[in-house]
Amino acid sequence: MKKAKSTATECSANDNYTMESVVTIDERGQMVLPKEIRAKLNIHPGDKFALMTWNKGGRACCISLIKVEEMADIINGLLHSLIKGSAKAKA
Repeated sequence: MKKAKSTATECSANDNYTMESVVTIDERGQMVLPKEIRAKLNIHPGDKFALMTWNKGGRACCISLIKVEEMADIINGLLHSLIKGSAKAKA
């Protein structure tokens, strides 16, 4: 599928994004991730995800699902950078 280069306002300026699949939301608000996508991303029953919304023009336009473990790593990295930067500023 088509790849798009990300901008600095997205997850990371170093990442590329790929449209993997089109899914449908059923009447109960559920969607099924295709088996190939679950295998590619190592997704198993019971895995937890943070659902992030992207806003454009004052309204939510997109969603991203991030594994909770990955989200924890992202937050830890940001906190580490902030603490490291704060220590340098005090020196």
